[in-house]
Amino acid sequence: MSNNEKKLVEQITSMDEDFARWYTDIVKKADLIDYSSVKGCMIIRPYGYAIWEHIQRLLDTRFKETGHENIYMPLFIPESLLNKEKEHVEGFAPEVAWVTMGGSEHLTERLCVRPTSEVLFCEHYANIIRSYRDLPKLYNQWCSVVRWEKTTRPFLRSREFLWQEGHTMHATAKEAKAETLQMLDVYADFFEQQLSIPVLKGQKTDKEKFAGAVATYTVEALMHDGKALQGGTSHYFGDGFARAFDIRYLDSDNQLKYCHQTSWGVSTRIIGGIIMTHGDDSGLVLPPAVAPIQVVIIPVQQHKAGVLEAAEALRARLAGRYRVSMDTTDNSPGWKFAEYEMKGVPLRLEIGPRDIEADRCVLVRRDNRQKLTVPLAELEAVVSEQLEALRVALYEKAKENRRARTYTAHTLDEVKSIAAEKAGYIKAMWCGESACEETLKAAADISSRCIPFGESPIGDSCVCCGSPAKKLVYWGKAY
Repeated sequence: MSNNEKKLVEQITSMDEDFARWYTDIVKKADLIDYSSVKGCMIIRPYGYAIWEHIQRLLDTRFKETGHENIYMPLFIPESLLNKEKEHVEGFAPEVAWVTMGGSEHLTERLCVRPTSEVLFCEHYANIIRSYRDLPKLYNQWCSVVRWEKTTRPFLRSREFLWQEGHTMHATAKEAKAETLQMLDVYADFFEQQLSIPVLKGQKTDKEKFAGAVATYTVEALMHDGKALQGGTSHYFGDGFARAFDIRYLDSDNQLKYCHQTSWGVSTRIIGGIIMTHGDDSGLVLPPAVAPIQVVIIPVQQHKAGVLEAAEALRARLAGRYRVSMDTTDNSPGWKFAEYEMKGVPLRLEIGPRDIEADRCVLVRRDNRQKLTVPLAELEAVVSEQLEALRVALYEKAKENRRARTYTAHTLDEVKSIAAEKAGYIKAMWCGESACEETLKAAADISSRCIPFGESPIGDSCVCCGSPAKKLVYWGKAY
């Protein structure tokens, strides 16, 4: 490693020394964000936004393959409209930003800057749904929302953030529940297959469910430091909003019936999840599916005859299949190596005079720094193989981190001991009573992450009160 590379990498705090500082160093030094004069709001820089664009493109393709259409709703919500669903309003009241003036005039009714758009969709659906022939309505919106957070952190929690929110209406509870679980599966598959982040799929407890929902389902990921991150949620609303907004349809039996509703969403906090799952002390490590640059070409001794031409020929060969960049600046190769490591580019391709003579190049993987000497005739095949190998390796490494940081507790004392000494998930049985959930939070500073699908009980008694247990729950500290 060159002196320039060492100096650059040393600008990032070691994650073992200070994980929070390490995270902040990366989002700044990898050119993902900048801070703005608007307190609690971030500027997403081009490299960071490019990651979001790839996330958006991949998810949007999945949404459309499952029959959803994109729509756009207003930024503002009249207070009277927001108040039509009491439980929903109470859940968001502390985070709502209000507009009270328009120009120099006081508004006759306050406008809420959308924290989420359920009520706007409901108002619209009430206007357009008349018959069973109008159902289902499968809409999605890409937008920003505002929640007046007290403590903010880039990507993970900011007052304005980008997200998508799906809102669908169905004729029956069965159809709506199927939609809710289908979209949860879409998220889980996306996280695991394209972001290389293993997730737990499960249901939230009533305490942790979305305001106004009958049931909330989640994909939960474990970060490198042992804290959980809620990756995406899918909610079944039943007909509660439909009754509040009088969203009814005339069924084929000539009876008026209330619709059944879902919503589901993920946000730019995914980018924070990628950083904290895969990053290392040299910077980002990006899954190929969302990397703005998948292969960076570094000409070595580029001042020598034929080097730039050879590098450009390789760039042209790969450009049709991958996102490729070539760095021909006058910075040293060592500086370039460190720069693209910091930016998390999956593969680095090096070519110099000796490589040209031997009809080869050198490929370096970002995750393990493995160097491969590749005959130029085999370049496309090897690049494809190594991108896939990197994707799988990132997933397996993250899965092993989750396995190593998942603990089992059978008593409250065990929960408290694990939470105080270790970071990760704690599997424990629960009676279903909110009082025990509150006790665990107060005693161990943990929250319920999810009631996982498909896992067997690990006991018969509640970890807190000793009463008969109803559910296995994953508990932990979370972002």
